[in-house]
Amino acid sequence: MTPPSTDAGPATTRATAAGDVSPSAAATAPDPSPAGDAPARDPLGPSWFAAVMGTGIVADAAVTLPRTFPGLRAATTAVWAGAALLLLALTAGYLRRRGLRLHAAHPVQSQFLGAPPMALMTVGAGALLLGRQLIGARAALDVDWVLWALGTALGLATVCVVPYRMISRHVYKPGAAFGGWLMPVVPPLVSAATGTLLVPHAPAGQPRQALLLGCWALFGLGVVAVLLVLSMVYSRLVHHDAPSGAVVPTVWIGLGALGQAVTALGGLAAASSGTLPAPYARGAAVIALLGGVSIWGFSMLWLALATALTVREVRSGLPFAPTWWSFIFPLGACVTATSALAARTGSQLFVWPAVALYAALAAAWAVVAWRSLRYAASEVRPPRAGAARAIGA
Repeated sequence: MTPPSTDAGPATTRATAAGDVSPSAAATAPDPSPAGDAPARDPLGPSWFAAVMGTGIVADAAVTLPRTFPGLRAATTAVWAGAALLLLALTAGYLRRRGLRLHAAHPVQSQFLGAPPMALMTVGAGALLLGRQLIGARAALDVDWVLWALGTALGLATVCVVPYRMISRHVYKPGAAFGGWLMPVVPPLVSAATGTLLVPHAPAGQPRQALLLGCWALFGLGVVAVLLVLSMVYSRLVHHDAPSGAVVPTVWIGLGALGQAVTALGGLAAASSGTLPAPYARGAAVIALLGGVSIWGFSMLWLALATALTVREVRSGLPFAPTWWSFIFPLGACVTATSALAARTGSQLFVWPAVALYAALAAAWAVVAWRSLRYAASEVRPPRAGAARAIGA
């Protein structure tokens, strides 16, 4: 997933001073470079880690489904392995480019610094859920601990630093908000949801309780921040022009944030049983059910809204862009949320919708992955001989 803009510079500086740092305004400006020698277009920004997030959640969500299907676990284990390899490749490439400072200073690119920590935690959760067959139970647990701790630390950094820089360094018009603003504030919700998988493996007593309570704190941090940003995004949708082009897929990020909140509540309730005193464990179960169903209901509204805006744009022409990865992780989070409610209630209201949503997720992932491979091939393809001669001339 690439943000609507990867560019900033003199044009963006003027726009910022005028109070216009909207995705569309930043889309035509060159990259900010303190040294003045950054490439005009960086093909490997932090937003590409959304491809790891999307691929990883296709694997992770399959484990949560309320129905099992022959061959699905083996297939999704292979998908998880692909996500892990992609994470390694993107991390090595991104660190080699040393573009973090430039991306952190960019008013649009900085929003997507939340993607790398979520990619780390998604792959880490997959290691515990699926990777044991490939690397062994002990190694899978160690991988999850490392990736979760690293992802949580990076996520806390983004949720603190990016909003601070938005407040202190940039000036935004009221209509500048878009779905990408959710990216730096969602990681704590992913930490809460994936951290609950590690609670049973933490040492009993104070360490286990501290991990669980820390996950509850991360949930509170993330859900309040997400609701604040969602209100701004909704205000933009109502009071300003409807999003178009590469911005449209980012509307789906709201669905991912809501889905992670429901998933986290389910995991927190399950982990609270046997870790917290009985009254609080029962209270967690009540919150997971009633709160989870309530948030899930709102997420269905957001799903309908995002779908309608996407269909509207498709009719007028929605060419492929790496922002299409914005469709995948949010849809996967919707699957895990619906599956969590199905597991807690046994209600058919959630069982078959979870299966149907997963089928849609798998189909969407296949399309976006194929188009992304073609896009990546076009980016690295050498120029044709005729074009090379023309350039040389």
